[in-house]
Amino acid sequence: MPWWFWVLLWIALIALSLLLHVMLGYRLFRKFMATVHDLGDAGKRFTNISPTAETSDLEGALERPAPGSAVFASPEQMRHDYLTAKAFRQEVRRQKRVQRKAERGQPQSLHDIELR
Repeated sequence: MPWWFWVLLWIALIALSLLLHVMLGYRLFRKFMATVHDLGDAGKRFTNISPTAETSDLEGALERPAPGSAVFASPEQMRHDYLTAKAFRQEVRRQKRVQRKAERGQPQSLHDIELR
């Protein structure tokens, strides 16, 4: 085979290799931009949620003690406060679970229904 055939063959192979890399780079860039776009949409969606919306139920029902007051409180009082807050949080989660299942038309758990 003549020498110029090898030159043409290598030029074609290098050109095809570069074309492949350009195509893969373009696909990667498009996927990256789609991900960035989705993240931007998610950021816009979650910035509309007020940070006090989720904690407003807790703050209304339970008064928060002053910072540092736990150091001087009795262990019985702290245990009572902890158990009361824990029961309240469980009840709020149960109510949300019952409401969510009712909205979706899913069957309720017997454990949740018996607490009512």
